[in-house]
Amino acid sequence: MGRGKKGHRGGRGGGRGGRDRDNKRGGHRPYETWPTVKKENKRLEEYYNALVDLPEDERAEFWAALRRELPNSFRFCGSKGHALAVKRLLQTRYIPEITRITHEGVTVEAPKPVPWYPDGLAWSMTTPKNVIRKFPPFAAFQKFLVSETSVGNISRQEVVSMIPPLLMDVKPGMTVLDLCAAPGSKAAQLLEMIHRGEEARIRQVIRTFSGDEVKSEDALEEEAARLEADPSDDGRATGLLIANDADYKRSHMLIHQLKRLSSPNMIVTNQDATMYPPLRIPNPENPSKPNYLKFDRILADVPCSGDGTLRKNVNLWKDWTPGNALGLHLTQVRILVRALQMLKPGGRVVYSTCSMNPVENEAVVAAAIERCGGPEKIEIIDCSDQLPLLKRKPGLRKWQIMDKSARLWNSWDEVEEYTKSTGDGIAPGRLVETMFPRPAGSDCADLPLERCMRVYAHQQDTGGFFITALHKNAEFKAKPEENRKQPVQTKANGNVNAGKRPLEEEAKEEAGVKKLRLSEEPIKEERIKEEPMEEEVAPTEAPAEVKTEVEVKVKLEDVESPVNGDAVKEDAPAPTDSTFATPSAATPAATAQEQQPEPKIKPNGPYEEPFKFLPSEHEVIKNVAEFYKISPRFPSDRYMVRNALGEPAKAIYYTSALVRDILVLNEGRGVKFVHGGVKMFVKQDAPSAEVCRWRIQSEGMPILHGYVGPERVVVLRKKETLRKLLVEMFPKIAGDDWKRMDEIGERVRDLALGCCVLRVEPEGGDEDFAEHMALPLWKSFQSLNLMLPKEDRTAMLLRIYNDTTPLINMGIQRDGKETKKAEEGKDAEMEDAAAAAAEGQQTDAADVEVLDAPAAEVETAVTDDQGEVTAAAGDANA
Repeated sequence: MGRGKKGHRGGRGGGRGGRDRDNKRGGHRPYETWPTVKKENKRLEEYYNALVDLPEDERAEFWAALRRELPNSFRFCGSKGHALAVKRLLQTRYIPEITRITHEGVTVEAPKPVPWYPDGLAWSMTTPKNVIRKFPPFAAFQKFLVSETSVGNISRQEVVSMIPPLLMDVKPGMTVLDLCAAPGSKAAQLLEMIHRGEEARIRQVIRTFSGDEVKSEDALEEEAARLEADPSDDGRATGLLIANDADYKRSHMLIHQLKRLSSPNMIVTNQDATMYPPLRIPNPENPSKPNYLKFDRILADVPCSGDGTLRKNVNLWKDWTPGNALGLHLTQVRILVRALQMLKPGGRVVYSTCSMNPVENEAVVAAAIERCGGPEKIEIIDCSDQLPLLKRKPGLRKWQIMDKSARLWNSWDEVEEYTKSTGDGIAPGRLVETMFPRPAGSDCADLPLERCMRVYAHQQDTGGFFITALHKNAEFKAKPEENRKQPVQTKANGNVNAGKRPLEEEAKEEAGVKKLRLSEEPIKEERIKEEPMEEEVAPTEAPAEVKTEVEVKVKLEDVESPVNGDAVKEDAPAPTDSTFATPSAATPAATAQEQQPEPKIKPNGPYEEPFKFLPSEHEVIKNVAEFYKISPRFPSDRYMVRNALGEPAKAIYYTSALVRDILVLNEGRGVKFVHGGVKMFVKQDAPSAEVCRWRIQSEGMPILHGYVGPERVVVLRKKETLRKLLVEMFPKIAGDDWKRMDEIGERVRDLALGCCVLRVEPEGGDEDFAEHMALPLWKSFQSLNLMLPKEDRTAMLLRIYNDTTPLINMGIQRDGKETKKAEEGKDAEMEDAAAAAAEGQQTDAADVEVLDAPAAEVETAVTDDQGEVTAAAGDANA
């Protein structure tokens, strides 16, 4: 949602990035400020004063709110239990301190929970960002926000953008598609819903098969924790989220935003949402007949002009024109129609924008319903009983359209009369019939558009937003867009379409509008660079004869999944856009795991390594299972690598069964998969042949740890023991040093070398130390190391201990003498190792550098693509 005109900066503080770059170049100095944008726009105010029917006093509040700065807002994320634990810290540790702060003689207002958000997990604060960042009394609170955001426990998200996922009614086991997902805040909400109650269900299954008694107090206090909520995979979530974005770089933003949730049930794709391809899935009844995925829920948070974000994107005050919305209307209709095509009967699509313009909202909803068979096929859901504390206005049933010249139009009949009177037969630019309310007597004239939801800035001090939920009653065959009535055009040689721009040309123009997520926090550019940005050229199945790029394109109505005999040809190519079009030569169809030929990489274009699944009997899989004593109940047919050879080189991923089936059955069909699964194992330099060279990655640990045998498990119960492991990197256990490790000392002394599971099971009633965790721990000859990223260590220290102690590397040696040194980026040896690892990531994101071992054991910390500390150990005597 929220594309703007080309050149606009998007996201919170979008303009600051350019200013910072100028500072580095010496263009602008830090103390210089940009001219203040005058928050006035005659056309904007004229249009919405005529459009939004408000009493005079409320209209004044409406414009006053739009001219005020937007409050800061954030959401506690992750599993419900974990999110509540982090929220409690805000309430008990930081809010009491904030309420004592005064700024410029005024007592600061503390953060407040958003009243309509479930479980009080969304919060808002009116104190300006620059005050929080620079005013010393806020230092502790600022550190808390930054720390928890960096590890994914807090999402800085605009309040109104949290609404659409809440209206989707997602339940565990559902298949969900987010068509325009970047940067991923809403997608993260959806992913949390898919995994709701999973941890409790898995604990119950593991205890059942281990013979332990299942106690009622061990279950999460929510209905989703019951095994009946998602019973078919031993408690593991069986649902699916596909997060898509048409922009390649922004699809990588999605990966960074979502993989912190460690979900094997997620796929990221890079497709044009107007022509999202049908995805093959297994057909249990007839394996030889193609079967296509239909979704239970789809979010269409579409590109829009974004005038609901005037409060934080102040340049819109001077840049707003009516044409911003007019140029996006047709694209929005196409996206919504495609979403409804891919939906199951009985499923739900939520359509949303951060625009207040009915051209992008009610008009799009009405046009899509009309194309999809009318209200008998698609119904607008009444959501007035949901989120009862959310203040809202009903959708509009009548509206006017402002053209580029600021003229207001009431109906399409007026436009046609005008075009006849001018004599040239040309309608005002970009106006089309579907932008207007349906005329009396038409099938969709009486649509209950008041069931749509409008949220205005003055109602609860937010941005502006539009949301509607649609229910699909039955399958349909969408009406072709070309059959719809277009603006009157001048006749030439008897052809009424002469002079009309082709739809392809119009679509290209609309696609050129720069995509801006105006209502969500952008991901910093530096983080995008962590992912390889290589060319993607996915082979497509060949048609019967060679076709040109233009001919290979598939029209919207032709990519519809098979419905009631209206099936696409079984071997029809998946739709592609011109950016990623394959060469015009025919390409043989690929089987599931068939090795593909070398792709022809376009200069400076993206390339994604293929997804290849490993057989259960693969030697590496069997060795890993034997070393960690993994229970045979854990599925071994879902391990995946990302290289054309299909052999484990540096990383092994794990996916759900449905994700595996989709990636396998759609290989070679032109679907642009960017990411899937969770990194489960990373190749590790080992001190001896008996030690497994594949360590468990921290993001895969929550999935696997319950199935690891007791031989590779260390149980920690004391708070202070965990603190030592967090602060100290490579604490020594040789000689009598193991005694420093308290209750785990004797266990780690006798433990075989290599990676193991550190299971944290807190004892006592300490509220700050009450969460059960499973963390990867590496044991070497003389030391231990908790395999966590630095930001995870520091965040955990702050969260559990309110401790900001610098991390200490216990393994650095100088002249044969052990020293302790705070890890503040000053250690040249560590920097060199990290740089070497980063350089290796240019060819593979999971690369781990193997360091030469000195005469005596030396352990050095390097980082992989997750920022995880990796122990590279050697011993000359081993």
